[in-house]
Amino acid sequence: MPDPEAPRPRLTVLAYDETRHIEQEITDLEELPRFVAEYRVTWLNVDGLGDSTVVQRLGEMFDLHRLALEDVIGTHQRPKSERYGDVQFIVGRMANSADPLDTEQFSLFCGAKFVLTFQERPGDCLDPVRERIRKDGPRLRRSGTDYLTYALFDALVDGYFPILERYGDLIEQMENEILRHPSPAAVARLHNIKQDLAALRRYLWPLREMLAVLSREETPPFTESTRVYLRDCYDHSVQLLELLESFRELAAGLMDLYLSSLSQRLNEVMKVLTIISTIFIPLSFIAGVYGMNFDTQSSPWSMPELKWRWGYPIALGLMAGVAGYLLIYFRRRGWLGNGERPPSGGPPPPA
Repeated sequence: MPDPEAPRPRLTVLAYDETRHIEQEITDLEELPRFVAEYRVTWLNVDGLGDSTVVQRLGEMFDLHRLALEDVIGTHQRPKSERYGDVQFIVGRMANSADPLDTEQFSLFCGAKFVLTFQERPGDCLDPVRERIRKDGPRLRRSGTDYLTYALFDALVDGYFPILERYGDLIEQMENEILRHPSPAAVARLHNIKQDLAALRRYLWPLREMLAVLSREETPPFTESTRVYLRDCYDHSVQLLELLESFRELAAGLMDLYLSSLSQRLNEVMKVLTIISTIFIPLSFIAGVYGMNFDTQSSPWSMPELKWRWGYPIALGLMAGVAGYLLIYFRRRGWLGNGERPPSGGPPPPA
């Protein structure tokens, strides 16, 4: 069953041969046989799957298999290619945007004189193909439906490159953010990027396998000359997967970088706290000893400095001196500030 919230179908015909072409939107399916009879290739694009009646009528007109029509309506199909009589049925996944990731199912029927394409909603990456037909592209206008099928999937595959470039920019931004200000919000965005890259891999991997089968097997209506171009399209899909895998590795590395940054920040905090505690240990000792209220009348050795005129300033000065000495020592060891730790061994560096 179609999605009740899916857009209503919008049908656009682009028919052509070597010397002419026509492009128009139609509302009556009975006009289609005229285009198929008069032109070498008739491309009917259906935007929106909100009315299953239109899909069923097209299936009756072009003798399309019922199972293939069910796959058109069910928009969660794995990219694949199947042969039903004289018609080749191909399913792919079209990417529209990267942030957030937006994809839709692209279904195609390739017959001897017609190509039917079905999209979930208006808007696609196929305008370069339309422009080539309008501008009398010599190779496309002289070829049949097999070359048009190649051109459409070549545009679909090439449409993934700007999507992956966008993810490359996002990963670079995330790297700078994690290095400067690691935060849980950054990790959440990085997790979303990893999920999107995993989804793209699920779309591109079977698409590559499907293109490999089409480029190798001698299945009509694809001729040997068209299979050469399909092999080029297959090479592009391989490049996409290699680029995708590199981005996935970078995203996984950024997660490790985030954990390392947190560990480093924790170590810095612990180092500062340890230094503070180390400084106050001798100060607490001095204050504790000085604070023992022995009776100086019973013994001259019972804290005689309690009777000193300058005993209190001397105690404070001793504390300040010990704290200052420890700070200087920690700095010279490289444990505090920008001090450089001296080499642990070996000959001194040359002057």
